[in-house]
Amino acid sequence: MKTKKRAVKLLKYGLAIVLIIFALIPFLWIIATSLNAARSLLGARVIPERLTLGNYSELLGSPALPFGRWMLNSFKVSFISVVLIVIATCLSAYALSRFRFRGKRPVMMGIVIMNIFPGILAMVAIYAMMQQLGAFIPPLGLNTHGGLICIYVAGSMSVNVLMVKSYIDSISRELDESAIIEGASWGQVFALIIFPIIRPMVITIAILAFMSTYGDFIVANLLLKGNDRITVMVGIYQFTQQRFDTNWGVVAAGTILAALPVVALFFAAQKQLLAGLMVGAVKE
Repeated sequence: MKTKKRAVKLLKYGLAIVLIIFALIPFLWIIATSLNAARSLLGARVIPERLTLGNYSELLGSPALPFGRWMLNSFKVSFISVVLIVIATCLSAYALSRFRFRGKRPVMMGIVIMNIFPGILAMVAIYAMMQQLGAFIPPLGLNTHGGLICIYVAGSMSVNVLMVKSYIDSISRELDESAIIEGASWGQVFALIIFPIIRPMVITIAILAFMSTYGDFIVANLLLKGNDRITVMVGIYQFTQQRFDTNWGVVAAGTILAALPVVALFFAAQKQLLAGLMVGAVKE
């Protein structure tokens, strides 16, 4: 039995090591490419023969690559989207959990149905809808950050609302009733009682929303055009498509710099993220 347990343990550790290696190799390869003087991915090594920061200098100093503008656009769109997603999610989940109103069941069914179909199926409809919306409200049409933010907020509502609603359902209604008897309004009940309790989940939703909106490529590439409006993910992709002699060292440098905010956010907020994912798992 001891030999069998040791064999199983060795197999688990061996499999874990193989998976870690497969996960680290692309990351190390990109870092090596960004520090290599060669312009090709094929010429890169894990430890470059000639270390250089020239790719980063070219990326940040070239007028043909407005990398700073792309990063600013990404932060702007992601920050506004996260704020609106958190506000809309919390208020919607609170209303669905605590109030009774006509059409509540169809709304819940609609949210569940929205989770069934993958978002990629709606790309054509999204493009046509934003094209038509731009004719009446130009700031929310195609090639606008406002339109992109609207899509992000609407697309993030379904799953997030269900998660927050299910957790608010687990909070005793006696807290609400006691506060209302003392003269508090429904808004005060939410702000002073419900929101502090669901704060870990709200932080988790905000972190995940930032990661998904900041790293999005498909929707941003569909709606945005022009170097002054595109986000960093779209900008890096378009740089590889517009040149026959693509400098992959510069592309790798842009990839590393673009990934740093997400990596830093994850390590800074990993405790809150795990706490939010585990919240509600054990209920009293």
